[in-house]
Amino acid sequence: MIESFLICERQAWLMAHQITPDQDHPYLELGRLIDEESFKDEKKKISLENMIIDLIKTENKTLIVGEIKKSSKVQEIAKIQLAFYLYSLKNNYGINAYGLLIFPKEKRRVRVVLDKELEEKIDDTIKRIEVVIYKGKPPLPQKIPYCKLCAYRDFCWS
Repeated sequence: MIESFLICERQAWLMAHQITPDQDHPYLELGRLIDEESFKDEKKKISLENMIIDLIKTENKTLIVGEIKKSSKVQEIAKIQLAFYLYSLKNNYGINAYGLLIFPKEKRRVRVVLDKELEEKIDDTIKRIEVVIYKGKPPLPQKIPYCKLCAYRDFCWS
């Protein structure tokens, strides 16, 4: 929800109201393929309440939470999504971990540490999401660069 909201508030509203995007959309299929083919030997896909963690492992007695992304184009948004996972683990379960953004096609990894600034950003984003999703109607569509890649596109521009 965090990632969707930061890209498009309308998409977040649709998700929050259980409106499913086109499951045959090529970018969703590509995301599933990257997810299946990356890091086969490591523990993956941990579901906790309102999050699905792509990768979780321990290194030197430290928990590492990984988020696998197709591209670093939305790296800042992915960082906030991953920070939300770290924030939730810390506040709901007392688990301290650090994050790792993983871009397999680019052979890049970016370490994410939950600090005070990121925690404040998460708090603010959660409040903003709640305002949007509790409205009776979705926000009006706005043409943004991500529209052409979006599986919800038909809900806005058909």
